[in-house]
Amino acid sequence: MNRSFARFLVSALPLLALGGCAMVPPTPKPMYTATLPVEPAAQPQATGSIYADQQSMELFADPRAHRIGDILTITLVESTQASKKAATSTNKKNGNTISSPTLLGQGLKIGGKSADSSLSSNNAFAGDGTSSQSNQLTGEITVTVAQRLSNGALVVRGEKWLTINQGEELVRISGIVRPQDIGNDNVVASSRVADARIEYVGKGTLADANTRGWLSRFFDSKWMPF
Repeated sequence: MNRSFARFLVSALPLLALGGCAMVPPTPKPMYTATLPVEPAAQPQATGSIYADQQSMELFADPRAHRIGDILTITLVESTQASKKAATSTNKKNGNTISSPTLLGQGLKIGGKSADSSLSSNNAFAGDGTSSQSNQLTGEITVTVAQRLSNGALVVRGEKWLTINQGEELVRISGIVRPQDIGNDNVVASSRVADARIEYVGKGTLADANTRGWLSRFFDSKWMPF
């Protein structure tokens, strides 16, 4: 290792450290706390009757979620696959020949050689590209109704944290659900959730082991000048 490279490495270490710190993924934080049911404006007065209308004793109502704070289970059935292929090929050839002019029945010569001339060109291009991606996510997550819209649709959101040995897994989902799409068992598929936002992230020893070091990420980032 020569001295110039050693000086460059020593001077670049602070920049590498700053770049590495900037590229460390942030730790996920809780966002969706459970939404509690809306409390009634006034407590019902005791009338001595077994049934009180203010207490919303829905003995024969549909058990599916429809109010703020109700619990709903979402089945994750996400499976996407995309592929793309493009190929382009072009070829163009041109050729032109210009004969020497004739003077008194003889072709014009320059320096004892014929003055014939010719032009030719050849252009070719070939390009090929392919891209494919597939993702799959299955499981279940139970959420709460955060808001009921004017058309009856339900805004739902929730998250699930799993701590296993030395790692943590987070599943988070939010979106809008139609009451008609909720099954009799109070379960709806994630494919029926409008404006769905699904996150699945992890942190801990296992996640760190599957992450490249900050120096390797720096050399593959846009900050690398070479």
